[in-house]
Amino acid sequence: MKFIPFLLLISFIFLSCNQKNSSSNIKIAKKGTRVIPELNPESYNVAFLIMDGTYNTEFTAPFDIFQHTKFRKGIKAMNTFTVANTLDPITTFEGVRILPDYDYTKDDLPKIDILVVPSAEHSMGKDLTDELMINFIKTTDENALYMTSHCDGAFPLAKSGILDSVASTTFPSDVENYRKMFPNLDIKDNVLFVHDEKYITSAGGAKSFEAALYLCEILYGEEIAKSLAKGLVIDWNLEQVPHLTVQ
Repeated sequence: MKFIPFLLLISFIFLSCNQKNSSSNIKIAKKGTRVIPELNPESYNVAFLIMDGTYNTEFTAPFDIFQHTKFRKGIKAMNTFTVANTLDPITTFEGVRILPDYDYTKDDLPKIDILVVPSAEHSMGKDLTDELMINFIKTTDENALYMTSHCDGAFPLAKSGILDSVASTTFPSDVENYRKMFPNLDIKDNVLFVHDEKYITSAGGAKSFEAALYLCEILYGEEIAKSLAKGLVIDWNLEQVPHLTVQ
């Protein structure tokens, strides 16, 4: 019986050593350490412009759809990442904290093929006076394949001037305000999203999923779009979605 405590001690040391060794291959980000996302050079680069007060759904809905393209074979999938005017945590309207991947005011950004602008608490207010953000949208537009917005994310796009010659839409109850602020725009109502040239603007909310699936159908075809929808338990049939495509 005298040997039992000794044996227990040896066992504890042995287990502790094994645990230490087994965890030595786990990379733990220390406080203050920045983790840069790995981007597949063969994929589309999709940037999500976020700011304090961003609404969860308009951000997470398209992010979910686009991120899931990585699990579909035979297509040019999407790299998804966030950009903001800081690397400090962004707090959404609902209180979720997000660490931006890139600071567009300082970082050397990867080429952005698709920009997603979700709605935020101040999309119709002080965000429109943020010259750095508005200029970032303008600059990104010069080379992007698609520029997209959800809900009131259309307001910053409109403020940048890139929607001046195309049709667009926004959150249903904000259409009137959209018209007042940008009286020269071709603004559509009673549709879930509008696609004109390379610009896709959506009503937002849960319908952000539909607008994101639409872009996937444009890029990958109906079969892939339905596969992505099925993975998120969404019934997808473009013909049943009220939308406007300007030819």
